[in-house]
Amino acid sequence: MSTLLADTGAAIQAALQQTLALVRFVGETAWVAAHGVRHPARIRWRPVAFNLRSSGVDALPIVGLLAFLLGVVVAYQGAAQLQTYDANIFVADLVGLSMLREFAPLITAIIVAGRSGSAYAAQIGTMVVTEEMDALRTIGIEPQELLVLPKIVALVIALPLLTVFADVLGVAGGMVMAQVRLGVGYGEFMERFVKAVQVSDYLIGVCKAPVFAATIVVIGCFQGFRTQGGADSVGQQTTRSVVQSIFLVIVVDALFSVAFSALDL
Repeated sequence: MSTLLADTGAAIQAALQQTLALVRFVGETAWVAAHGVRHPARIRWRPVAFNLRSSGVDALPIVGLLAFLLGVVVAYQGAAQLQTYDANIFVADLVGLSMLREFAPLITAIIVAGRSGSAYAAQIGTMVVTEEMDALRTIGIEPQELLVLPKIVALVIALPLLTVFADVLGVAGGMVMAQVRLGVGYGEFMERFVKAVQVSDYLIGVCKAPVFAATIVVIGCFQGFRTQGGADSVGQQTTRSVVQSIFLVIVVDALFSVAFSALDL
């Protein structure tokens, strides 16, 4: 019993310490970001462009494929219920609203968290292990300015664009399945889609993306900076970054849902 209590206390203490360290890291990152806004010339645009390619352009195939398949699944699962009530045309409402408001931004953020968030943690963790961080500080370069800020700028730009891409492919997947499963033609689908989906529905999904992006970058880089020891620690922190990023993305999405419901959006 005493061992269980000791383990529980140690786990709570470790969680509190990590939470305080995360809050401190967020504050430092916010200060660096504010300094970059005041002095745009200090932002390193070449790393920004590199991260835009690696986190944005290179992610297009997997994001597009999974969004298309998700649209297919949503339309397929809804088809049985819609056929029961002879409401086949409302598949456009189901696919449009679910993809644009929830599924497209969420699945895109989860993919990027697993793909790019892990890469951020591994890169920074390796630099910590090889003492490159100490070398940067020695020559007067702030690691967060060099490593974290360009990633934030790049992903805040890339993730909304990836979300729009996922919107298009997700609706296309639903449109194909509506034709195959329900006999709803492409013209009929688009005609109903335009009536069912408002611009606000599209904007709600897109406006989540920058918040998701900042969450992914901060968690990935934070876990990378917490690397200690050798290569094993790099792997552990990379795993933690993926798990925590996905968890927090889902939590933030839930908070958005509550806020939008309260605002009647």
